[in-house]
Amino acid sequence: MTKSALITGITGQDGSYLAELLLSKGYTVHGLLRRSSSFNTGRLDHVYQDPHEAERSLFLHHADLTDGVALVNLLRDLTPDEVYNLGAQSHVRVSFDSPLYTGDVTGMGTVRLLEAIRAAGIDTRIYQASSSEMFGSAPPPQHEGTPFHPRSPYGCAKVFGYWSAVNYRESYDLFAVNGILFNHESPRRGETFVTRKITRAVARIRAGLQHHLYLGNLDAVRDWGYAPEYVDAMWRMLQHDHPDDYVVATGEAASVRDFLGAAFSAAGLDWREHVRFDPKYERPAEVDALIGDAAKAEETLGWKPRVRWPELARIMVEADIDALDAELSGASVRIDR
Repeated sequence: MTKSALITGITGQDGSYLAELLLSKGYTVHGLLRRSSSFNTGRLDHVYQDPHEAERSLFLHHADLTDGVALVNLLRDLTPDEVYNLGAQSHVRVSFDSPLYTGDVTGMGTVRLLEAIRAAGIDTRIYQASSSEMFGSAPPPQHEGTPFHPRSPYGCAKVFGYWSAVNYRESYDLFAVNGILFNHESPRRGETFVTRKITRAVARIRAGLQHHLYLGNLDAVRDWGYAPEYVDAMWRMLQHDHPDDYVVATGEAASVRDFLGAAFSAAGLDWREHVRFDPKYERPAEVDALIGDAAKAEETLGWKPRVRWPELARIMVEADIDALDAELSGASVRIDR
């Protein structure tokens, strides 16, 4: 029988790649869509199916993680085999400016979804998108047993969501897993996240549309992977016989400065000639180094990353250059990388 899945955050980077993956596996996919007066489904345009089509497998529903009643009703109607909670206010720096909103959507939103599953009385499996930001100042490499020490409202909210999933698993025998994903990027990454901000600026500087790029801390070290590979790990977690929690990472470290070098070099540019410091992009509490140990995911799920951060930088730069060239020529380009 055809499996069905519900994805919160389906319009985001991870949600769009996960929707593609599940559709390719023959799933019927349902996604939560926040009401907006402007279109916010650009990442899904290439898999969009008209509601008037008789045979379709992708459905979008207006609902929100802040509305528990809507979640209960939707889950009761759909009875999905799998639920992937990818919805969140996920920008770490913004979480300092909007801590209450971040806590409500990212933290309490997880509890609303878990409670909606329990209240609807459905038999489903749920993936909770946890984050390496939960580790914060804990020394690397970080693994499933590393104590959490979050350094942002976002990290704190994700810790709350993590333990809520564990609690519902232990209290109600819910098949709930936590995927502790380290930084994962792609050409679909939001333009205000540092990697995409860099690669987009590279394309614009190359075209003569921009001269400088303003950034904050260049010494922060991260473990950057490729988002399409990471959504495969999400799916594998829900196919396992037993629910558990997994770190997903490459195990390779690179600073923002390193990523800058790779991205600008991919376009034949020297980042030192264009990058300027702006203190407004620094966080009140910095996270120095996040480097993951994904040995458990490899051993238990058979998951291993293939794309490393230098190749990732090149993929993203080439995609932004292609998109900008198409825009300037009046054509359109689909970001399917």
